[in-house]
Parts: sequence; C-alpha cells; structure tokens
Amino acid sequence: MNSNLIIDVGVNTGQDTEFYLKKGFKVIGIEAQPSTYESAKQRLKYYLDKGQLILLNVAVSPKDEPVSFYANLEKDFWGTTSLDRVNETQELFGTNFTEITVEGRRFESILEEFGIPYYLKVDIEGSDLLCVKALKKFDTKPQFISIESTKTYWNDLLEELALLKELGYQKFKAINQARVPKQVCPLPAREGEYIPYQFEYGASGLFGKETPGDWLLESEIIKVYKRIFLTYKIIGLNGIIHRFPIGKIFLDALKIREPWYDTHASL
Repeated sequence: MNSNLIIDVGVNTGQDTEFYLKKGFKVIGIEAQPSTYESAKQRLKYYLDKGQLILLNVAVSPKDEPVSFYANLEKDFWGTTSLDRVNETQELFGTNFTEITVEGRRFESILEEFGIPYYLKVDIEGSDLLCVKALKKFDTKPQFISIESTKTYWNDLLEELALLKELGYQKFKAINQARVPKQVCPLPAREGEYIPYQFEYGASGLFGKETPGDWLLESEIIKVYKRIFLTYKIIGLNGIIHRFPIGKIFLDALKIREPWYDTHASL
C-alpha cells in the first residue's frame, strides 16, 4: 500500500480530488464522462503539470473494451454505465440520458498499474462494487475505503457490508452526504496537511481519520442503516409521504429532502 496515494473513482468536477491534492497526496483520478473529464482537467491543471495528479478518462468496467455510458442531460454526476441506475433515475426524476461510448477498463488493471492506495473513494452511480470486488485479487488493501451506499434494497446494503468485511474491513461509518458542505477540517490535521476547505454540494468530503463520528462494528452500522432505511420509507422519493401530492408539498415547504449516505470502512 502506498501511504501517500489516493484513488478517486468518479472525479466529477474535481472537488474531492482538489482537496486530496491540497493536503499533499498524490491522486489517480478516474472520470468516464468526456466533458466532465475536460472540466476537471482545467480545474486541476496545476497538479497535472507538476505530476501530482494523473487523470484517466475511462469507465470502470468488467472488461478492457469500449462500454456504453449514459450521460445525464441535466446533472453530470448522474452519469452511469448502469442501465438499472438510468431507469431508476428516470422513474424518480423524469430526467433524460444520452448514450455515448467511452473506454472501459477493469479496475484490477488500474490497481496493477498504479498500486494499492491509502484511501479509495468510489462514487460511480451504481457500479461501486466493481471496484470493491477487484480488491479480492490483491493481498494488500487500502487502509480506508468509501462507497455510495445503496438506498433501494436492504439485502443489497447487507451485501455491501458483507463484501467489505470479507476484504478485512472491521470498522464502519455512515456519512450523511447532504451535510458534507458543513464539514470543517480538523486542526491539527489527522490526514496529510491542514487546509481550510469548503466542500461543494455533492462532494464526498472528509476521509479516513478525519471523518466525523465514531467508527462502528458491522453489527452496529447495520442498526444505524436500519434507522436510515426507515427514513427512506417515510420521506424518501418512493416513501409514504411522497405518495400523496400534499405530502410532497409539505416536505418541500419544510425543505426536507431524502438524504443519501456514503459508507466509509477502515481495516
């Protein structure tokens, strides 16, 4: 494991990547959507030029071959290679996608080329587990990993946690992503160098030793997610309140929106 390396799978606009770079880490960034990749290149040009950052314009895929990528016409961060995620997003938000072809690459080959990172951040809209499963091939694992947790099916959430535990991860946190813009970098820093940083909405936020809250055992994090899934059933987009027109008006008036969570894990 390279203690100074972070792999950011799903760079998007580069908000998290920029944070890691400013803290002094070397970063391998992966972004599938060509237009978003170009925007990130411009934003992070300084780090590319000095060799601290390598950006790959590829989609993580089961095979090293071209793959269909579905770019959302309204929000870049909804782009995905998963047709299931496309159908789910269209059903919930009535939004449209366009299909393009991008280079696909196995995550195993990326790890073989660049090494095992200290922290692996994965947020690729429905395909996160491709990266997690790739770690099975390697004896060494990242010290920390984060993925966007499923919100749809309870058994899928249990599968995510079981896979992480199989890989050797023993401690977990569920981080509310809607609160990330309010996160404050600890001083003194617990990861890399201290920098004051304002996270954008949609960022994954603090990582590793700097994540807020206590680390929990698998049995404890399952109890946390039971409460989270109950929240989804009540105020989620497919929840009880949203089934009634007046319920949606009520939630909008109170500015209550369905939360989403990242699962962070530590060896």
